[in-house]
Amino acid sequence: MADMAEDELAAFRKSWEQELTGKQEEQRLNSAPLPPCDALGQSSKDDSKKGYFENLKSRNKTSSPSKPEEEGRRVGGGGGQAAAVSKDQPQYVSIAHGLLDGRTSPLLDRIQEERSRRKRQYHNITGGCRTSLQQQQQQPQRKLKTDRELVDQLIQDLNEVNDIPFFDIELPYELALKIFQHLNCTELGRCAQVSRAWRVLAEDSVLWFRMCTKAGFHQEASVSDSPCWKSTLRDCRNSAKTVCSNWKNRVGSISQLQFELGKVLCDVSFCDNFVLAGYTSGDVRLWDTLHWDSSASFLKINSLSANSEPRPFVSHVQVNSTVAAAAYEDGCVDLWSTETGGEPIRHYQTPGRIQVLALSSDSPILCWAAGPDVRIDAADDHGYWRTLCRTQLPKPVESLVVVPGRGQQQRPLAALSAGDAVYLLDPREEEPQMLHSVYGHPVTCLDASDSHVALGVKRTGWAMHDGGNKIHVYSLETGKLVATVGDSLGDFSCINLRDSPPHLLVCGNKDRRVRVFDLRAGSSVASLYAHHLGVTSVQADDWKIVSGGGEGLVCVWEMRMGAKLWEMHNRHPVRHVRFNTSTLVTANIPDDKSPRGACITDDDLTAHRRHRGVICHYDFSEEALSQDHVLPICRSDYTESHGYNYNIGLAVPYDSLSGSHPSH
Repeated sequence: MADMAEDELAAFRKSWEQELTGKQEEQRLNSAPLPPCDALGQSSKDDSKKGYFENLKSRNKTSSPSKPEEEGRRVGGGGGQAAAVSKDQPQYVSIAHGLLDGRTSPLLDRIQEERSRRKRQYHNITGGCRTSLQQQQQQPQRKLKTDRELVDQLIQDLNEVNDIPFFDIELPYELALKIFQHLNCTELGRCAQVSRAWRVLAEDSVLWFRMCTKAGFHQEASVSDSPCWKSTLRDCRNSAKTVCSNWKNRVGSISQLQFELGKVLCDVSFCDNFVLAGYTSGDVRLWDTLHWDSSASFLKINSLSANSEPRPFVSHVQVNSTVAAAAYEDGCVDLWSTETGGEPIRHYQTPGRIQVLALSSDSPILCWAAGPDVRIDAADDHGYWRTLCRTQLPKPVESLVVVPGRGQQQRPLAALSAGDAVYLLDPREEEPQMLHSVYGHPVTCLDASDSHVALGVKRTGWAMHDGGNKIHVYSLETGKLVATVGDSLGDFSCINLRDSPPHLLVCGNKDRRVRVFDLRAGSSVASLYAHHLGVTSVQADDWKIVSGGGEGLVCVWEMRMGAKLWEMHNRHPVRHVRFNTSTLVTANIPDDKSPRGACITDDDLTAHRRHRGVICHYDFSEEALSQDHVLPICRSDYTESHGYNYNIGLAVPYDSLSGSHPSH
């Protein structure tokens, strides 16, 4: 194999030297003075060809040694002859001979000269151009062309590999940073390996800060909050991977949020880190899951409802990051601040019972309906609440959602269903806009995102032969129908469009299945057999689905594989399922608010736990596994006079063995 490689190398050198010798002879003939026209003839051509082949033959004889010693003499001892010949030969021929002789880096001096020439040309363009033009005029055009064919192309290729591009010489730092901000993490890492100048650009804090906020981490932070945003982004991504693994393996802390004096649970709402619950006793309780000992947990009821006997039930509750709202059976609506708690900041009174209550998730916009009457209130920049609109529909309102993503700068928009019609309520319009209406086909569920509204329609009569019940999706911008999915015989009981991935819709049905639809293709992506008493609540993100059923079961699914990861069971139907990145809140709410055989007036409430319902809080974050994360029950100071008495004398085995007992 070694002999074959040497033979191939010798053949390659032989062919290249023949080509260079031919070009040298052609250049010599071109540079010679032209003979008279009558002297040109066939004889001159034959003589030139004969001389060319004779020179070529002599070259071949000298370039094919019979012994390795001869080749060594030609390479080692032929330097003087090559140096003598190089005076009469073009420069690219000497460079090529150097490459054939095995010398390394023959173009270092030329590359350095080329770099210096570029710098001088940048500072003095006119003088450099004039000098270049003079040099080009002195040399023949054909020789200039042949010189650039090999040498300049080789230098250009080497510059592209070894030289630093224009960022550190001609382009300002700010413009280079503007270009680098369009790269992702992998591309920035590759650019950092090019040179020191590129590494400084690729590790700029502004680039990594923008990348960190774009990934959803530290949305309210500034550039100066972290000394190294690259490390911060790495830590956040590692934490996100850990949280995802905890979700899949059910690793974390589970706690039950209980209010013993509240009697039976009526409604629950969860947003950000706040959990709001209303009870049949008329009490409203707020938990801050980030600060368990917050004083804002106790919300006082309005004086009118507090002085009523018996006190009215809490029918609906809603909460966001700034405001908590509760509606009572007597038609009262109270608003509290999540920061201060205590007394209500706003109180409303309506003559009828509140049917539905909705609160915007990202702005202080409250909407409720009592029968066919609908009202929208909002707070201005100074915190003053005012009524934006009041209207009346032909039928009582059954469901209501506030379109998210509007904020205080844009006009609020609400979608509501009444019987077999769906309306869009805009405070700037005089009348509600009818979005959907099919006589005899009532709307069973409703949800809205920032651009679309989805509603489940129950078909009756001959319409059931057209595929069964459907889900219609309308565009908020045009008000037109954009998609129709579903062909189930059961009624759609819940829809999650707001939190679903783009172009996907997740819904639950009374036929025990959770379905995922692709709105672009109008087809089903997944169908999961989930709950034997029907699906009551559902939510999804980019990789998982959490569903709740009428039998009290909470299931967590992996969307891509359609596999159940784990499940939890409690008494009573699951009426509320909400989760964020690391937290899940579920609520099992009883249907019977006044159960038979349960004397709620007794002081000991332990016998009636099965009638109350339960709120479960799951924390899958990394902090949930640390020793500092202690549940509220374990932080009791044994001085509380209400609820259960946890001050129980406990003994561990080594205490009993040593004969000592814990003192209280």
